[in-house]
Amino acid sequence: MSDLLTREEYGAIAAEIDLPAAPYIEGKFRKGNGPMMDTINPATGKVITSISTANGEDVNFAVAKAREAFDQGSWSRMHPSERKDVLIKLCKLITRRKHELAVMESIDSGKPILDCETVDIPETIHTIKWHAELVDKIYDQTAPSGDGTISMIVREPIGVVAAILPWNFPLMMLAWKIGPALAAGNSVIVKPAEQTTLTALRIAELAHMAGVPRGVLQVLPGDGPSVGEPLGMHMDVDMVSFTGSTETGKRFLRYAADSNMKEVVLECGGKNPAVVLADAENLDHVAEHVVNAAFWNMGENCSAASRLIVDKTVKEPLMERILARTRDWKTGDPLDPSNHLGALIDADHCGKVSSYLTGDALVGGKADGNFVAPTIYEVSKDDLKARDEIFGPVLSVIEVSSTEEAIQVANDTDYGLAASVFSASTRNAIRAARDIRAGTVTINCYGEGDISTPFGGYKQSGFGGRDNSIHAHDQFTELKTIWIDLTDPADGDDVG
Repeated sequence: MSDLLTREEYGAIAAEIDLPAAPYIEGKFRKGNGPMMDTINPATGKVITSISTANGEDVNFAVAKAREAFDQGSWSRMHPSERKDVLIKLCKLITRRKHELAVMESIDSGKPILDCETVDIPETIHTIKWHAELVDKIYDQTAPSGDGTISMIVREPIGVVAAILPWNFPLMMLAWKIGPALAAGNSVIVKPAEQTTLTALRIAELAHMAGVPRGVLQVLPGDGPSVGEPLGMHMDVDMVSFTGSTETGKRFLRYAADSNMKEVVLECGGKNPAVVLADAENLDHVAEHVVNAAFWNMGENCSAASRLIVDKTVKEPLMERILARTRDWKTGDPLDPSNHLGALIDADHCGKVSSYLTGDALVGGKADGNFVAPTIYEVSKDDLKARDEIFGPVLSVIEVSSTEEAIQVANDTDYGLAASVFSASTRNAIRAARDIRAGTVTINCYGEGDISTPFGGYKQSGFGGRDNSIHAHDQFTELKTIWIDLTDPADGDDVG
């Protein structure tokens, strides 16, 4: 916190930044063949800059350069420890530019500068560094194939990877993908969300400065039909790693089926429950985690706990504490570090979120421009507020009468990304965590684990792999078996 600047200092940085404004292809910014696209500050509605976008022609060129770089081996065949050194240098460059990157992220996405400085930038650096440090410490294997053979099981980089990013965590999701993908030796083409392109372009520039060869990390701004679909359909893209909506994620499965059966990894939506059992203790602690889980990043978070499923015996005292804490979450100017919440990403999304602000709210329930106050409703389990992924600061409270009912309601969703369980009984908490169908279940806290734990979902929340941890490296590599016959072909005896 001591490293935070003042509102005036952040404003001065915002006024002076030289913003990137074109695709980054083969080691430099190049004017795209698509139309110009305005980047708008969600908090003010003002145009930050206009960006030259890419189209299918640019996709073809970037893929060809990515393939050329991969085949030449300047990165893919570089010793893992040397790739590690380059990525650590990238982390140092990010650290030197951290205030600038934090401001770019805030004005581009509406995120509060407090989160950009204390969460997004540090986690971006940590993620890239963690995967860099890991890459020269992953051992391949041999199989127990007997005395007459040696069988080696080795990882090889998969090739050309398309990384499709969401707009809610532009920097962090970039790091989640390029960290393991680059560490493994792949060439990566990033398609940032059209609403939030600035930091991805800057990171690509810094990566080249750090020593990532030309063509190995490229960024193509543009919309889905112009860039996303051509990448998904491209016959020379080996893998797509996508984070975003479930509806869009399904399209990439179709693109893969209709093209070259490329690998596809999807991290999609969630309607995540926070389950508070009757024996939950320290309700102040529970309230703190529930409020953070529901409203952090304006609720624009795939793992947001947007459903509070609470036993009737503790509901009243818990809600008193939750309402009191919610009123402490200030909404306002994202560049003011005293604000916890900023603006939603754009007017269209704010309109969608606002459509759920109906009925009598326990707190909030109002929108002002692209700002939506933290909002809580008490609803039935079948209410649309409790079923749809609103992706905004709206918490639905559902009362239950037993642990069995709580689990049933928690699982009554098409999603299965994350969940939380609060209970004083270790046995009850672990049994509930086992019974909830979600990729990550936290006990007596809210979170997603850390970089060492895999993150992804069940059901329509995910497909094909996991982000974070050593498992993220696995999804960006191919497994190859090399079988060596040690017998003498002349007599069949083993070679001495």
